Amino acid sequence: MSRRRPNILMVLTDDHASHAVGAYGSVVNRTPRMDEIAEHGWVMENCFCTNSICTPSRASILTGTYSHINGVTTLSTPMDRELPTFVSRLHEEGYRTGIVGKWHLGEGEGSRPRGFDRWEILRDQGEYFDPVFRTENGETRRHGYATDIITDVALDWMDEWHEQDPDRPWCLLVHHKAPHRSWEPDAAHAGMYSDPIPVPTTFTDDYATRGLAAHRAAMRIADHLTLEDLKQHPPSGLSYEELAVWKYQRYMEDYLACVASVDDNVGRLTDRLRQYGWFEDTFYSYASDQGFFLGDHGWFDKRFMYDESIRMPLLLSYPAALPAGRRSDRIVTNVDFARTFLEAAGVTPDPGMQGTSFFTALRDGIPNDPDQALYYRYWENDDGIHGALAHYGIRTDRYKLIYFYNDGLGLPGTRRNLYSPEWELYDLAEDPEELNNVAHDPAYAEVRAELERRLAEEQAAVGDEPYELPVDADGRPTRVVNPPRPRAASAPRP
Repeated sequence: MSRRRPNILMVLTDDHASHAVGAYGSVVNRTPRMDEIAEHGWVMENCFCTNSICTPSRASILTGTYSHINGVTTLSTPMDRELPTFVSRLHEEGYRTGIVGKWHLGEGEGSRPRGFDRWEILRDQGEYFDPVFRTENGETRRHGYATDIITDVALDWMDEWHEQDPDRPWCLLVHHKAPHRSWEPDAAHAGMYSDPIPVPTTFTDDYATRGLAAHRAAMRIADHLTLEDLKQHPPSGLSYEELAVWKYQRYMEDYLACVASVDDNVGRLTDRLRQYGWFEDTFYSYASDQGFFLGDHGWFDKRFMYDESIRMPLLLSYPAALPAGRRSDRIVTNVDFARTFLEAAGVTPDPGMQGTSFFTALRDGIPNDPDQALYYRYWENDDGIHGALAHYGIRTDRYKLIYFYNDGLGLPGTRRNLYSPEWELYDLAEDPEELNNVAHDPAYAEVRAELERRLAEEQAAVGDEPYELPVDADGRPTRVVNPPRPRAASAPRP
């Protein structure tokens, strides 16, 4: 064990799918500097977010609480700055603390960072080029590329801290905008992936066994990714299917180039840790705030409880305390991060923090719980942008059960529901790509019943309340039988 409290360095990106990280077996790109963290530590194979959208996930990472506890359920619900975070606890225990980059937890005074000695955050979503940053002293525009600038500021702080007191522990959050939409690479990386990029096997998923939510979502690359997003015009004469693949290629070229810039800048941080002799004693993590669809099921974006959306990359190293070159299939979530960082630092968490630290389990090789499960809830309901419907569910090692409660979906100007709640169930051992919904298969009736019971238990355990459809004056649920499904957007066009 290290004889000093570790530094804590967390690099967090936005929308970086784990299947675009080399350490996770990416077939579309290379990330050697991110992989270097894994080589000196752990790859967490089953790290998941509990609400797959930026603002809520970031709030859960900081506070160690679920969305319904911290109140940050959607993009439009800011975080209360008075909430305790793992950073505020470290600060109270003598750590230097800083954050640079994307905050995205509210723009008002009541949501500004607290518990940080230094903070310089992007305004709202931030810009890729010449971004505006907010500080305690107001706003300033820095010229250059956001990923490089964020790293420059982080390195400047590390230089200053090393000069002042190299033995005092610090916690630094380096939060990149990339590779969030609008996917604008810098000149150094643009065009890196111009060769044909492999198309996912599920690209033409027709959602035949799924419910209303998948058919209704406005996330199809073929139908909803605009030429403005892609910043190019396609060749003339392409068929619907050919245009879909062309869009996918353009999207992925820019997305992966943005990731490549992050990878280089992760390397700059690693090099500085080594330069100052801090690498061994730093609990160093690379993660993203959620996963992302990279053409999987024909989609871009996130939100849904399918694995590509909720699986977060999480690479960890701390050579002074953790073994190297390991992989863990333990199910962990973003709610677990806060207690894990605090345990590594030997700091008592705030009693309201949820989740479970997995630091000791990694350090001491403690076996996984044989009955692992996670609870997920997405709160935004038909937001008008991507049309994703609110849902909650449970994921175990073997199965995933999702409940779309379909509230508020009715005729314009009415509150009456036209759609019944819908269930989806996936056997992840037999169907890892989640193509075959078996919720109504008699062969899975006992499995579904047990998962429904377990879902209620997990929901209660985290303090969430079971969702109930509103009832009419006679106490009857305000819903009718599902209408026929619309034609899938991916169906071939004549």
